[in-house]
Amino acid sequence: MPETIVLLHGFSGTRRAWDGVIEHLDPERYRPMALDLPGHGSAATYRPPITFAGCVKHVLEQAPEHFALCGYSLGGRIAMHVALAAPERVTRLVIVSASPGVEEASERRARRHADRRLADELERIPFDEFIERWRAQPLFAQDPPEVGELARADQRRNSPWALAEALRGLGVGEMGSLWGSLERLRMPTQIVVGDRDRKFSEIAGRMSRLLPDCASRSVPGGHVLPLENPAAIADAIDRAPLEPLD
Repeated sequence: MPETIVLLHGFSGTRRAWDGVIEHLDPERYRPMALDLPGHGSAATYRPPITFAGCVKHVLEQAPEHFALCGYSLGGRIAMHVALAAPERVTRLVIVSASPGVEEASERRARRHADRRLADELERIPFDEFIERWRAQPLFAQDPPEVGELARADQRRNSPWALAEALRGLGVGEMGSLWGSLERLRMPTQIVVGDRDRKFSEIAGRMSRLLPDCASRSVPGGHVLPLENPAAIADAIDRAPLEPLD
């Protein structure tokens, strides 16, 4: 029977961000389940306040009893929350370009204020203007043009008002640090980062030393690996041999 792999997208993306990855997965081995997270895509009308706990419930209610789990960026942070909340259900974990959160309380407060200002702005300015500001971040500066176009197309599948609510509830500043909880994630875990993504490469290296059963790999690409290098993500899901980060 094919293994269910639940796929969680990043902030301002949708389940369609996984289309390229799914094309590389063997349908006889895998049953992909790409979900729209609360405030995104088809879950834009999600009614309760958007929180990490609510996202965990949202995922666990749709997933089967046992499943592999892969999350990118925001989806990676939510995947860690899901795996900590229901370790008996998550058979293995793939984390793509994601962090366990900000450790310093003062830094979290600053990020929370910045995210709330951004959410307010998202409700005021034209959505395409917000998308261009988002894509102008240094994190995406070296993305190939075709990756930028794919990312913009996926962002336009969202409602700006729903995204603002998601940002208020799921921003990095709203999330407590999971660094001290990583040792509890005992399922086989793989971390994948792009070789141009220096910040998250450093984070991945540290995470891999704390997770009990973890392999990590740097692959060609930047931060938006599901769009830029979907074959590498499918390879990680397929549990191909991985080499440690330098």
